[in-house]
Amino acid sequence: MSIHPETPAPTPTLSPDPKYRLGTVLRPFSYSVALAACGLGVLYALQQGAGSVTLGLLIVCAGVLLQAGVNLINNHADLPLLQGLPAPADALEKQRRERNIAAIRWHFHLGIGCFMLAWLIAGFLIWREGWLLLLICVVGFLGGYFYTAEPIHYKRRGLGVLLSFVFMGVLMIGGSALAMGAPWTLTLLWLSLPFSLLTALLLLANELRDVEDDRQHQLRTLTVRIGETHAKRLYIAILVAVYLSTVGLWWAGLLVWPWLLALSLPLVTSPLVILRRDLQARQALPPATGQLFIVFAFLFLLSYSGGFFMSAT
Repeated sequence: MSIHPETPAPTPTLSPDPKYRLGTVLRPFSYSVALAACGLGVLYALQQGAGSVTLGLLIVCAGVLLQAGVNLINNHADLPLLQGLPAPADALEKQRRERNIAAIRWHFHLGIGCFMLAWLIAGFLIWREGWLLLLICVVGFLGGYFYTAEPIHYKRRGLGVLLSFVFMGVLMIGGSALAMGAPWTLTLLWLSLPFSLLTALLLLANELRDVEDDRQHQLRTLTVRIGETHAKRLYIAILVAVYLSTVGLWWAGLLVWPWLLALSLPLVTSPLVILRRDLQARQALPPATGQLFIVFAFLFLLSYSGGFFMSAT
C-alpha cells in the first residue's frame, strides 16, 4: 500500500473589506450629482439657444467621469493609515490588509484614468470656449482630486461639505452651461442653489454615517469637528433651505411647474427618521439622501424645462 503525503489545505483567498470593494467605492447613487448638475447647465444653455444636445451629452459624460474619479480616489487617504498599523500575527488578517491596500491602489489608478478621460473631453470643450472654461476646469479637477489627496486633503480639514457645494454644485452647473457656449449669469447662479445644497447634504450624510471611523482614523471632518448633534441640525437646516430656495425660484418665475417638487416630499421622511436612530441604522442615511436627490433632481429639471417646452410650442 502506497502512502501519499497529505495535501496541505489551501489558504483561503480573502476579498477586500466591503468598504474597499469596487461596487462600494463607485457609489452608484452619487452619480445623480453629476447627472443633475451637468443636466441643469445643459438645459439652461439650450434655453439660451446655445450648444446642442450632442454637445450636452458629451459634457454630461465628462461630469460623470469626474464624479467617478472622485469616488475612486476617496479611500486613498486610508493607505498610510493601513500601512502604519502594526503587522498582524494572524495570516488571514495579514492577507486581508494586503488585499485592502492593493484595492485602494488599484482604485486610485482607475480614478486617475477617469480624470484623464474627463480631461480629454474638457480639452475639446476648452478649445471651443477659451480660457475661462480652462480656469473652471482646472479648479474643478483640483477640487475633486484634493478632496482626499495630500497635501490639501480638505475633507480632513472640515471643508468637504462646503467645497462640495462649490465644486460639485455651483461650479459644475456653471461650467456645463459655459461649455455649451452660454453666458454665466446671476440667474444661473440662483438656479444652481437647490442642487448645490443637495450635493452638500449628500456629503454631510456620508460624514454622519462614517463619523466613528473618521474619529478613529483622525479625519477631522466637519461632523467630527462640530459633533453629531450639530451636524444633524445642519442636515435639517440644509434640507429646509433646499425647498425654500425652490420657492424663491418659483417666485422669480424660473420654475414653470413648481408643484411637481411636492412629489418629492414623502422621501424627506426617511432621512429624518434615520437621523434619530443609532449609528448602525445611520448606514442607510446616504442611500436615503441619494434617493431624495435623484427624485428631486428629476422633478426640478422637469419643472425648469417646462418653460423651454412651452416656448418651443
